[in-house]
Amino acid sequence: MSSAITAATIQEIMNASTTPTPLQPHNTPYPIFTKSSQKEIDSTLTTATVLGFSDKIFITITQSGRLSQWFQVPLDAAHPAFLEAKSTADDDGLLPLTHLTPKCLLGASTPERQAQGQLYAVQLASLLAMRNIRETRTVLVGLGLDRAEHTSDTFLETLELVGSCLP
Repeated sequence: MSSAITAATIQEIMNASTTPTPLQPHNTPYPIFTKSSQKEIDSTLTTATVLGFSDKIFITITQSGRLSQWFQVPLDAAHPAFLEAKSTADDDGLLPLTHLTPKCLLGASTPERQAQGQLYAVQLASLLAMRNIRETRTVLVGLGLDRAEHTSDTFLETLELVGSCLP
């Protein structure tokens, strides 16, 4: 048996890859929501993009056009934390929901980067969950931030940028 690739084999592969058959679920928009926004934050152009699919929500925050970390935060609308009365105190309005647990999927090269990524991921997932308490899709957060240390103002501006992309 010969393992050589023939011209006919290459042509078959090319023909198969150019077939017009869509590879998406029937009756489901693909993706169901997409929005991107840019803003200069702390003298660095920052881009936020939100892609909503039927089973997941992708959020990316990039600087210098790269992604270096990925986090996952499952949302569970049936969790008892949603049934508790929300505090009306102004000082806890930005605290993340306590039952959300971010998991690093790729790229936490240092403890500082890991902590920063987890903070962004859980805060963004909390923001989504508080906007829609029935949201159950998993949130995937991709980060490509130039520095691991941010001021609270930088953090809030970044959250506002992503918030402007949310449905």
